[in-house]
Amino acid sequence: MFDEFPKSRPPLPDEIRRIYSEHYKSNREGDTTASSLAQRMESWLHRQVASDVAGMQDSESEPVTLELGAGTLNQLQYEPANRSYDIVEPFTTLYQDSPLLEKVRDTYCDISEVPVSCRYDRITSVATLEHVCNLPEMIARSGLLLADLGVFRAGIPNEGTWLWTLGWKMTTGLEFRLRHGLDYGLLMKHEHVNTAKEIEDVLEYFFREIKCRVFGLSKAISLYRYYECTNPNVDRCREFLKLVVNHPVHENLQR
Repeated sequence: MFDEFPKSRPPLPDEIRRIYSEHYKSNREGDTTASSLAQRMESWLHRQVASDVAGMQDSESEPVTLELGAGTLNQLQYEPANRSYDIVEPFTTLYQDSPLLEKVRDTYCDISEVPVSCRYDRITSVATLEHVCNLPEMIARSGLLLADLGVFRAGIPNEGTWLWTLGWKMTTGLEFRLRHGLDYGLLMKHEHVNTAKEIEDVLEYFFREIKCRVFGLSKAISLYRYYECTNPNVDRCREFLKLVVNHPVHENLQR
C-alpha cells in the first residue's frame, strides 16, 4: 500500500517558480477575489476541526494541541481554548510576522522534530495532508504522539474527484491564468501529491476508529472532507517507523 511513498513533487516551470512564494502566501491570506472565496469555503474545514473546543471556557479542561501545517496560523482564530498550542510548519515565512504567534508554545519544521516524550490531546491539520510527500510517516508519528484519549482531526480538499477539480478550475485556476497567463494545473500537481482516497487509506491503516463528514452530498460529490480519528494502532505505527528510519530513500531525503 505504501509503495508510492515517499512521493516526489513534479518540478515547477521556471515562470511559476519565480512567483511561487509570493503567490502561496497571498493565496493563504485570501488577498485576491478567488482566494478570498476559497478561504470562506475552507472555513467549513476550520470549524469542523475546532468543533470540539468551540465554546470551551474551563481552563482546566483545555487541551494540548499540535497543528500540522499551521501556515499563517489562521486556525487559531477558531480555537480560543487551548492550554498549549504547538505547530509544525516548514514554511516559516508564513507565520513569522503573525501577531498570533504569541499564542504558540513551540514551533517545529517537521513532525520528526517533536520530542517523543510529548503527548497531545489533539493533533490537527487543515488543508495539509494532501501536500505531504511522506504522509504515512507523518500519520504514524501522529499516532504515537497522541495522548491515551487523543484525537487526530483533519480537514482536506476532496482532491481526485471531479467536483473538486471543477471548483478550482473555475475559480483560482481561472484567476491565475488571467493574472499570470500560466497554467494553475501545473501548480496543483506540484502541491497536491495525495488524493482524498489515498489520505483516507493511510488514516484507516494507522487508526482503528475513523469518522468522516463531507461538505457536499457524498465522498464522491463534495468539495471537502473532515476526518476524526481515534485509537491509533500503536504497533503498526512503531513497525512502520522502524522501516522508514532504516530506508535509504528516507535517509537521502533528510540530508
